[in-house]
Amino acid sequence: MSIRMNLALAAAVSVSAVFGADGFLRVKGHDVVDAKGEKFVIRGTNLGHWLNPEGYMFGFDKCSSPHFIDEMFKQLVGPVETRKFWKAFKDNYITEADIAFVAATGSNTVRLPLHYKLFTDEDYLDLTGPGDGFKRVDDVIGWCRKHSLRVILDMHDCPGGQTGSNIDDSHGNAWLFECEESQREFCDIWRKIAKRYANEPVVFGYDLMNEPISHELKDKDLYNSRIEAVQKAAVKAIREVDKKHIVILGGAQWNSNFEPFKDFTFDSNMMYQCHHYDFGNPKLEDWKVKRHADFRDRANVPMYMGEWGHNDIVWYRDMVAAMDKYNIGWTMWPLKMPGDSCWFGFPYPDGWKETIVKFAESDRSSYKAIYANRPDRAKALELMRQYVENCKAANCLARKEYIKALGLKVPPAK
Repeated sequence: MSIRMNLALAAAVSVSAVFGADGFLRVKGHDVVDAKGEKFVIRGTNLGHWLNPEGYMFGFDKCSSPHFIDEMFKQLVGPVETRKFWKAFKDNYITEADIAFVAATGSNTVRLPLHYKLFTDEDYLDLTGPGDGFKRVDDVIGWCRKHSLRVILDMHDCPGGQTGSNIDDSHGNAWLFECEESQREFCDIWRKIAKRYANEPVVFGYDLMNEPISHELKDKDLYNSRIEAVQKAAVKAIREVDKKHIVILGGAQWNSNFEPFKDFTFDSNMMYQCHHYDFGNPKLEDWKVKRHADFRDRANVPMYMGEWGHNDIVWYRDMVAAMDKYNIGWTMWPLKMPGDSCWFGFPYPDGWKETIVKFAESDRSSYKAIYANRPDRAKALELMRQYVENCKAANCLARKEYIKALGLKVPPAK
């Protein structure tokens, strides 16, 4: 037997031992179960900011979405150095060491936010081409297989934009729900992803669109009336190539409004996803979690809390208790970021706010303004390099109080 065959056999045995007889999870009533019929309760975190950079994790306000951030960095240090920065950022922000850290907490799942441009020739965040997205996903799947974690593939940024805000790198509207061409591209990309991972049991399932339709949009009621049909079209595309994986549908208005959904039986292996943030309110109101369980009961399929966080320790404990009470699995947001309110924190470089953030928030509405407000290029390049260095797993610190509040284990210091 060849070395290649031996390695393949060993991998198959490993997957079977960890993930069950056939490895795939499925929906059964209110629960997700494995091949043996045993209940699987999602516990984990989000790999946010990595493949869909968010302005607030750089300390930015105006530069809140990937294309705004990218443009600002190009104004700051030029396109070549910006490309080098994104390459270093993508190579280092999430690595196997981060996945090992998640596994050591006792978690069983990571949610991987993805920009649709990772799977097209539009990926400007290092210009490595349309294969880069699959390379990144393949890496995460390999690390998660090694450390016995599941991966939820989350399309955080859809063609045309599904939220109309910075969350999806949009152009100020949820154009996905206006444009049939964007909807076809949305379905085509999901078909492509599902075809590649159809036989991969490490993949938990496909999270179709993150936080669709901002509550601030003028046409939100019209878009709400279209949300189920657009997601059903994506499910149909996926089922052309993949009959095995769970599909996850997100509610309108930041994954909080499920009233637009009427058909709960069009697919036999689907579930819904809610999100809940309560910025500035440290007291959890039980009804805010219960309402999602009530919808789950009507639909008779599982409900999952894909994002929650950015609050105090008491609120975290209360959230976990409420989700346990209502049989809702979860992935907290995020794994890592500068500061706390995460699992794995790191500091901004000294001078980052005074130099990089100051330029990002300055007037850059004209070339004259850019020239006037741009700081020293060498200093900016060093700060960008240091940000990448700081975010490496070896330089991050476990936020023990947050991890403990979730009922998870704090990995031992190395």
